[in-house]
Amino acid sequence: MDRTSLEQLLSRGLSLAEIGRQASLHEATVAYWVKKYGLQAANASKHAARGGLAREELQRFVDAGASIAQIAEAVGRSKGTVRHWLQEYGLKTHQPSRRETVPGQPRQAMRNCPHHGLSEFQLRSSGGYRCLKCRSEAVTRRRRRVKQLLVDEAGGACRACGYGHCVAALQFHHREPADKRFALSMSGVTRSLASARAEAEKCVLLCANCHAEVEAGVRRLP
Repeated sequence: MDRTSLEQLLSRGLSLAEIGRQASLHEATVAYWVKKYGLQAANASKHAARGGLAREELQRFVDAGASIAQIAEAVGRSKGTVRHWLQEYGLKTHQPSRRETVPGQPRQAMRNCPHHGLSEFQLRSSGGYRCLKCRSEAVTRRRRRVKQLLVDEAGGACRACGYGHCVAALQFHHREPADKRFALSMSGVTRSLASARAEAEKCVLLCANCHAEVEAGVRRLP
């Protein structure tokens, strides 16, 4: 996105999600460009980081035997935030996991999934089972979302010929092979979004045909 257009949309008080809908971009992509240009999102103060949780406060809850959900409700924060700071301080709640309450529970079992019917389930480390097919599909969806974000941020089309109809046919070509840390293939985008973005900045977005021609020396990089 160009800075001027983004500034105009933000000045109208539009949220990142609303801007994304108007520009046919993911909300995270809009957030990336807002940060890139050093702009301020609408209602940013409302969603600003609220700082960490004090160890002493968390220790009191842990000593009282409170669960993560109970701590989160008491301090007005998300369970993810509470879990993060517990791990940061090396604290653990005393609530036993479901796995601990059922000795000898098998790691894998055949169960009925509402989406896939009778399927193989695997025991989670935190307790409870999850359908392996559902887990695999969730990973695939995440990979596609990350690649779509990277493609959008790289211009959305091949830099050599302008092709942009199918995201699966678009590839990231490293300008300098020596700078390559990992390939941004379908397996590459299983990494964190931050590391994938850092790697994508070293690349030029090309379609599969132009990429092959560049690799063969038939076409020069744009």
